[in-house]
Amino acid sequence: MGIMSKILGGGGSRTTEDYVELDLDDFDTARGEAGISVHIAEIGGQQDLIAIKDAVYDGDLVIADITRHTTSDNTMEHIIDDLRQVAREVDGDIVQKGDDQIIITPSGVSIARRKLNT
Repeated sequence: MGIMSKILGGGGSRTTEDYVELDLDDFDTARGEAGISVHIAEIGGQQDLIAIKDAVYDGDLVIADITRHTTSDNTMEHIIDDLRQVAREVDGDIVQKGDDQIIITPSGVSIARRKLNT
């Protein structure tokens, strides 16, 4: 399983314990403020959209787990419509990856519709 499969799914469910905090002092990198943060979220219902919308409006990218809903679920249709509207308002982008994730980006970040290895 590749690193992107681990980040974006492709095998089992993930919990916060699956993530390891890396100390940047161990790496030779430039230190500075990140322009965009990547947030991981789970969508269980409409109430979960508030934090996701706030993050996107603040200029951050969100990867949201939607495995609690089926894509044909009425609630999920409303959630996706709300998130599409947010992406339009900030001139960002939104895609659904499989049946389990939605990626929403802020202004200036687009999502390629083709995989790199194809």
